[in-house]
Amino acid sequence: MAKFIYRMQNILNIKLRLETQAKTEYAENAARLAAEEEKMHHLASRQQYENEAKQSAMNRVNIASIKQSNESMAVMKELMTQQAVRIRIAQKNLDRARDKLNLAMQERKIYEKLREKAFEEFKQELNAQEKKEIDELVSFNYNDNNMETGE
Repeated sequence: MAKFIYRMQNILNIKLRLETQAKTEYAENAARLAAEEEKMHHLASRQQYENEAKQSAMNRVNIASIKQSNESMAVMKELMTQQAVRIRIAQKNLDRARDKLNLAMQERKIYEKLREKAFEEFKQELNAQEKKEIDELVSFNYNDNNMETGE
C-alpha cells in the first residue's frame, strides 16, 4: 500500500509551532494586563489619603498634616495615571498578540486544508490505480480462460 507523503508538511509543522508561540505570547500578555489591572485596584484601594486630608481639614487645623496628605494625594494620583498608561500599553500588546494569534491560526488552517485536499487527491489516485489493476487482472483472467477453452 502506498504511503501518503505531504510535501508541505514542514511548512505545516512550522505554522503549528508559530501558532503555539502566538498562544504563549497571548497568554503572557493577558497575564501582564491582569497584573497591571490588579496594581491599579491596589492603588485605588490605598486612596485613604483623600479621606485623611478631608478629616484633618475638618478637625483641628494642622497645616503639616494637611500638607502631607495633599502631597500624598498628588503622588497617588500620579501613580494611578502612570498605572493607567501601563494598562493601556498592556491592552495594546494584548490586542497585537491576539491579532498575531488569529493570523497564525488562519495560516495553520489554510495549510491543514491544503493537506486534506492533497490527501483526498492521493486517495482518489490510489483508488484509480487499484481499479486499473483490478481491470487488468480481470482482463488477464478472462483472456487466460478463453485461451484454455480454445475459443
